[in-house]
Amino acid sequence: MLNIHISIGNERILQRRSTFNGNKKDSIIYPLPSDNLLAEKEAFWRVKLPPDYKQMIKRNNGASPEAKAFKVKSHSYVLIRFLCILEAPENNEAGTFDIDVTWTQLEDRLTDDGDLLGVALLPIATLFAGDFVCLDYRNSRDNPSVCVWDHENSAELEPNTYPVADTFKEFLAMLH
Repeated sequence: MLNIHISIGNERILQRRSTFNGNKKDSIIYPLPSDNLLAEKEAFWRVKLPPDYKQMIKRNNGASPEAKAFKVKSHSYVLIRFLCILEAPENNEAGTFDIDVTWTQLEDRLTDDGDLLGVALLPIATLFAGDFVCLDYRNSRDNPSVCVWDHENSAELEPNTYPVADTFKEFLAMLH
């Protein structure tokens, strides 16, 4: 196994090049989010993150999975990487993969309610060709479903989505 040392800020990180829980260990973005940071994000976004999503992100922040493909109806998708959660994305070389950075760029295209406080669709993974996998909170602030957000057919206050799974855990089981 190959060891790799990476410096992020003043922090030196040791990574092993291997797979970890189905993700490429060398693609994990450090530092990993703490429970406190996740609670802050939930308060800011005004949603509850699924427990299995929180477990995954705390171990595999921003990872690129080994199993990347999934199929919905007759369309196949390729997941490039999960987005990460960082306390200070502006101070991290991988900060462009932060959920808040992505959400800020797409904000008005990820909701159909201009008065909504918080998120309707929370991007959690980037797909090949510019689409995103999102946690869909439009029907429930506590139990989101998973959808694909179509960047080409979405407009301001008119997100175009395709349902993928009822839960995040079900979505993970679809990856192959």
